[in-house]
Amino acid sequence: MSYNLLKGKKGIIFGALNEDSLAWKIAEKSYEEGATFTLTNTLSAIRFGTIDKLAKKCNTIVIPTDATKTNEIEELFKKSMIFLDGKIDFILHSIGMSLNVRKKKNYADLNYNFFQKTLDISALSFHKVLQTAKKLDAINEWGSVLALSYIAAQRTLHAYNDMADAKSLLESIARSFGYIYGREKKIRINTISQSPTKTTAGGGVKGINALMDFTERMSPLGNATSEECANYCVTLFSDLTRKVTMQNLFHDGGFSNMGMSYNAMKQYNKSLNCD
Repeated sequence: MSYNLLKGKKGIIFGALNEDSLAWKIAEKSYEEGATFTLTNTLSAIRFGTIDKLAKKCNTIVIPTDATKTNEIEELFKKSMIFLDGKIDFILHSIGMSLNVRKKKNYADLNYNFFQKTLDISALSFHKVLQTAKKLDAINEWGSVLALSYIAAQRTLHAYNDMADAKSLLESIARSFGYIYGREKKIRINTISQSPTKTTAGGGVKGINALMDFTERMSPLGNATSEECANYCVTLFSDLTRKVTMQNLFHDGGFSNMGMSYNAMKQYNKSLNCD
């Protein structure tokens, strides 16, 4: 069901790769709610994925962009404003990659060149997007910028590795830029900590299936699906949330506030009683 929450809104969505991507689901829902937007990813991701299929479905274009390069981000904004015929109202940053995770490097034995790339791709790219948008005055007043984060930014989770550091930096950038952009342009900036979700990127995290099962059992409402994440993002792009900014918003069925569930305690007691 559509509520036309984004009727007349224009945006840019970073990071859609294929139908398993959170950004893909968010793009579909934004289009359903009346938004127009451009899509972007790296050239290699565009070749590897199926983003052109999404563009056709959403009646838009794909603009190849390396979000670690400010000159390419600048071109993205300029081309998007031409295609959309004006400034934009929302941005989704759904970008993250760690070669240390892919190579299964232990956190106590990181490759620092990989680590720097993790930070540049997964966090500093967010600052570069915001800084470039501000210099170009590309976002309308009361616009909304979202970046996808994860609870590992605050709590240690096994095997999340240097991506946890990147997500911490990402959330800090949202707060720092949120103050400046909010004060000067009434633009709000938030991050969303989504439940572990079986995306293409998430699938590369060691033990993702066991983690998803654990959080599903621990969360009072269960894990939030990618479709539910898309619904939540739409509300944050809309005018209904104009005074929400500089927040890390947990969208995880209550997992972030749990200590020990009844079922987990029962299982723990069983293991204690084992011979």
